[in-house]
Amino acid sequence: MYCSYYNFSCKPFELVPNPEFIFLSRTHKRAITYLEYGIKERAGFVLLTGEVGSGKTTIIRELIEKHLKQEVLAKVINTNASSEQLLAMINDDFDLPVIGKDKIALLRDLNHFLVEQFSRGGKPVLIIDEAQNLSAEALEEIRMLSNLETSDSKLLQIILVGQPELRNVLSQPQLRQLRQRINIQCHLQPLDRQETEEYIYHRMHVAGNRDALLFSPEAFDIIFASTCGIPRLINIINDFLLLAAFAEGIRQVDRGLVQDTIGDLDFKTHYWADASSCATDDSDPETMRQSRPDAPQPDGRFDELFEKLCNRLEIFERDTVSSTVTTLKGFDERMEQMKHDFLSRLDMTSRAIAGLNGKLDALNRTERNTKAPADDPGSSRSNLIRRLFS
Repeated sequence: MYCSYYNFSCKPFELVPNPEFIFLSRTHKRAITYLEYGIKERAGFVLLTGEVGSGKTTIIRELIEKHLKQEVLAKVINTNASSEQLLAMINDDFDLPVIGKDKIALLRDLNHFLVEQFSRGGKPVLIIDEAQNLSAEALEEIRMLSNLETSDSKLLQIILVGQPELRNVLSQPQLRQLRQRINIQCHLQPLDRQETEEYIYHRMHVAGNRDALLFSPEAFDIIFASTCGIPRLINIINDFLLLAAFAEGIRQVDRGLVQDTIGDLDFKTHYWADASSCATDDSDPETMRQSRPDAPQPDGRFDELFEKLCNRLEIFERDTVSSTVTTLKGFDERMEQMKHDFLSRLDMTSRAIAGLNGKLDALNRTERNTKAPADDPGSSRSNLIRRLFS
């Protein structure tokens, strides 16, 4: 709606986790470094946690696009499943047959697959998103998969991704063996005040116009105070700010416009269970500017409505990506079939033409050795045509 007005090539504050917009804050850089190291060194288990909207999915997609393109990859996002269903989803994502297979057969197939990949020099990677929803039984099943190893190397690299509650799940006594196998773990912290400002300008720059809106320092202070530096919440506010500025025909964002927008969104009610859990829009801007290096962090206490909203957003993101991938895959398959049919028919036509040319050459040679009756000069030609298509 407003993209042409601001000269954007796309919306800069979409909620879909697009790696093209990734902003590497201090904590995000550290997380990517840890993940890269864990995969390179085949560390077994890697744990990545972070609040809802902190950028976990974006980092995973960045990791897949830049570091896992050549790897054999399985990614599980539906974690509300039993241990056997989880195993079936893992095998299915590795393109192994699962229909009619019991748990023993699934494990045997997976083991054979991993051994075969190891013999070829492959490094299979399993990413489990939303791992906080896994039961203790399912997590124990995943731990057992890590037993598939050679004398000096893991056959399967496993990355667990989830919300902070995942750490509480892993703290259960029956999962102590799994905890001990997690060699690398990192937690995504929200952006600080300065990073919040850089993040907003970064996304507008990637969309095509860094100076689409000009923010006053107080405006940034209030945005940070209201979102506590959580990227998804920053996106929500700024998308509405772009719309509000577009409606009013302005490019300057001051304290008043941000307060009005946050008021329209009812941020205190819908996004934080307790207003004291994060600075409010009444925070003193000067105090906020002075505290940028040590900006307050959210305590993670979201109200029920915010959780529902974020869960719906997560489902929407997954469904959108899944449907797009399915559509593109179907299109590619149809194009390949059309290409195959075209080439087949072209080959048949070429062979038919070559056959006709051969017949024509043979008939021409025959005609040169014979003569048509003198009273019927066209008979030779007629005979030639009849014999050609006989």
